[in-house]
Amino acid sequence: MIIVGPLIQVLLIALELYLYLVIISAILSWLVAFKVVNTSNRAVYMIGDFLYRITEPALGPIRRYVPNIGGVDISPLVLILIIIFAQKILVEIPGFLAGATY
Repeated sequence: MIIVGPLIQVLLIALELYLYLVIISAILSWLVAFKVVNTSNRAVYMIGDFLYRITEPALGPIRRYVPNIGGVDISPLVLILIIIFAQKILVEIPGFLAGATY
């Protein structure tokens, strides 16, 4: 039980950071699509490439199962919901383990 609490806290922080990266990636993709920012700018390209490489391994499998709705990719929204669900489960684990009898 001594290791479980800090481990869960680290996992929650990692999920929170990943959640922010998914949101930033979605916003940047919209800004590029509406030509608000230009990917020929080296800094924008590097940020976009980093976000793509970080988020695509999780978004790719979701895109295979969730169709575009009217040309809108809702896979980031689905991933955000999955992350929130995982966070809620992680928060409940210490209480579950405390109530378990051996």
